[in-house]
Amino acid sequence: MRVKICGITSYEDAMLAIDAGADALGFIFYEKSPRYISPEKARSIISKLPPFIEKVGLFVNETAQTINAMAKESAITLIQLHFETDSELRFALKYPYIEVLRMQSPQDLQKLSRHKYYLIDAYCEGYGGSGKRLNLEWFEGMDCSKFILAGGLTPDNVADTIAYGFYGVDVSSGTEASHGVKDKHKVRQFIKHAHL
Repeated sequence: MRVKICGITSYEDAMLAIDAGADALGFIFYEKSPRYISPEKARSIISKLPPFIEKVGLFVNETAQTINAMAKESAITLIQLHFETDSELRFALKYPYIEVLRMQSPQDLQKLSRHKYYLIDAYCEGYGGSGKRLNLEWFEGMDCSKFILAGGLTPDNVADTIAYGFYGVDVSSGTEASHGVKDKHKVRQFIKHAHL
């Protein structure tokens, strides 16, 4: 199972995650988030990272033009669309992207294409994650091989997701010492338990 550590705000935390076995790092380009990072600062971190690590930029309520410009400036490799989009916006993107489903009920899964990967998060009024956990029973009997699960995951509960066959898991607050600052022990334990 792949692991994305989101809310990276420093080179030290990026390398902590990579050294612990993370497959992807998340950079939040949403100014209202306590984990916000500017494209310039993200680029200064990304430029020093080793190869073969996915660098994901999280965007909320931005135009395709703005997203493309910030993606180029920051040197991310994947766009995460954390808001409702239309085909026109998605078509205008110049970088690979993944859509986020902010799930409120099991019926939400019926809307998804079987041919695409999705990041599945718990619905909340705001954006950028709430630490709210989804009900794993909603995924019983489903093919979860193209879902990346987010929302309320911690080192103590991530192993519960393994049996469902998710493509990956995404964590931010569950591995923090404080907003935007990672806890070394939590990061290492989260990735270790995701790979049990």
